[in-house]
Amino acid sequence: MEKGYIHVYTGNGKGKTTAGLGLTLRALGAGKKVFIAQFVKSIEYSELKILKNLDHVHVSLYGHGCFVTKEPAKEDILAAQEGLENVRNILKSQKYDLVILDEITIAIFFKLLSTQDVLSLLDDKPDPTELVITGRYCPAEIIEKADLVTEMKEIKHYYTQGVLSREGIDK
Repeated sequence: MEKGYIHVYTGNGKGKTTAGLGLTLRALGAGKKVFIAQFVKSIEYSELKILKNLDHVHVSLYGHGCFVTKEPAKEDILAAQEGLENVRNILKSQKYDLVILDEITIAIFFKLLSTQDVLSLLDDKPDPTELVITGRYCPAEIIEKADLVTEMKEIKHYYTQGVLSREGIDK
């Protein structure tokens, strides 16, 4: 039985979710099963259109639209907490080899989830499961717990020139 590690992809640069999706493709190519929990998100981005056509990968969204410019509603908190509980059950089932918690650190940042609740989830991770955490503002305690941490640092981005998210490239 191979040991599974905890990865963190964080920082203010582009590519955190993309890194998790790249790992998804690699795992699927090796015959592994993947579960992706997207916290805060409720929009079907382009990657989800293709993922739902692939075997051995399941994606669940735990968000209710965009609240980042206002206070999160009770529905936002409940969706994140439901997602965390669902992921806890997914991990216990050991049905998936790779579990990705996309934007979970944003859910912590906006106080939809507590750092302690996520750390508890990490403590309960079965040994063989590979676990990926993505999102800005990753708490130091989670970085300390992780086995691999990559910080995406923005050097330059075209959105500063007014270019909005483009389908198939940014969303």
